[in-house]
Amino acid sequence: MSAPQIVWLRRDLRLTDQPAFTAAAQAGPVIAVYILDDETPGNHAMGGASRWWLHFSLEALQNDLARHHSKLILRSGKVTDVLPQLVAETGAACVHAIRHYEPWWRKAQGALKDSVPLALHDGNYLLPPGTVRTGSGAEYKIYTPFKNATFAAIEGFDILPEPSLSSPESWPASESLEDLDLLPTTPDWAGGMRAFWGEQHGTTAAMAAFERYLGQVDQYDDKRNLPSIHGTSRMSPRLHFGEVSPRMLWEAMRRHTSEGATIFRQELVWRDYAQNVICQFPEYGVKPYRDGYDEAFWRDPDTDEAAARDLKAWQQGCTGYPIVDAGMRELYATGWMHNRVRMITASFLIKHLLINWTHGERWFWDTLCDADYASNATNWQWVSGTGVDSNMFVRIMAPLSQSEKFDAGHYIRQWVPELADLDDPYVHDPDEFGRRPRDYPRKMIGHKAARERALAAYRAMKDKA
Repeated sequence: MSAPQIVWLRRDLRLTDQPAFTAAAQAGPVIAVYILDDETPGNHAMGGASRWWLHFSLEALQNDLARHHSKLILRSGKVTDVLPQLVAETGAACVHAIRHYEPWWRKAQGALKDSVPLALHDGNYLLPPGTVRTGSGAEYKIYTPFKNATFAAIEGFDILPEPSLSSPESWPASESLEDLDLLPTTPDWAGGMRAFWGEQHGTTAAMAAFERYLGQVDQYDDKRNLPSIHGTSRMSPRLHFGEVSPRMLWEAMRRHTSEGATIFRQELVWRDYAQNVICQFPEYGVKPYRDGYDEAFWRDPDTDEAAARDLKAWQQGCTGYPIVDAGMRELYATGWMHNRVRMITASFLIKHLLINWTHGERWFWDTLCDADYASNATNWQWVSGTGVDSNMFVRIMAPLSQSEKFDAGHYIRQWVPELADLDDPYVHDPDEFGRRPRDYPRKMIGHKAARERALAAYRAMKDKA
């Protein structure tokens, strides 16, 4: 029997359209390995909601591998220590992995090339980051020309089928899924996530969910901004953990040529764009791209008690702004938040509360099932005005009018039970109509006062420059 081939898994937990599995299966017996490494990512080790989702993605992959009479080997520890040990234990001829672009994984991949026979494959994005370039050969920094170039470069995709896997003569030792301790127990705070997402995880469940969603994808452009209806695909956690590839979704939409379907494809391209940004600016998740937004610009919750109270109120969904509070409570309960509401809640923290976007990035990192280093950072820096391609800081969202514009009444009543008995238009701004229940907080700051404070801080920054 030929020497075994290790497939090292991270956010690519599938067999279909998985180039590392395809290459390994063609070369010899396959040993699939997932290593829970909380050391290599540093302060971006997975948050609680992501760990919850990971448990079920791994469980689904175990079941898929079992159909091939194969196994998923689980280990924990630093990958640069564990993988060389596994190669020595198994006599593996090669370690196959899909290339990852987070700065800690790029560093680890570079280090592993010196200690194991490592073959990296592209497979997490529509096109490999860095391959779509300007006419002069430079990497794109702005989304719109990047989007146009990506659409022009894609003619279609040949989806790799699930490979046939052979087993090694012996299997290395494995930890159990329970040993990884990914699920919350004391206390078990995941009841809302179980109710929201159900029990179906993995590739088969993901594609079935997407096939059902395709019945309304043609209305995506109209419905995606309405938080009170199920108008988005909710595929982001499945994409993040690689239960499906974006190429699989793109091809599943082949017959859909409407404007709504095109807008959905643009969202997949935005995901590629975010990866291209962090390849150029690895610290994008912790540092602003634009100058001037230093510590003096922001109210600092670490040193300012009032700012700390405001940050906590935002995290808990107790700001007195119903659309903001509904979003933050949905996030904490389900590990997910509607896309339009993500923008509204982020803008509120940054501009109404004048708190650095990095505090929001950290909260979303811990509470989102789909917490992705590139997408999270790119979205936060777009809202804050600090990014390489971003909304202007002086464009300040009005959450109350956004709530009414996008018909969020049902959404608010669902997630803010104190307001469940209020009809439109009162539910959007109960303070304004004198209908605020006693158990619902007052607005922590008025919209006009918040806007003026933010603009004053911006003018002061520009004068200083």
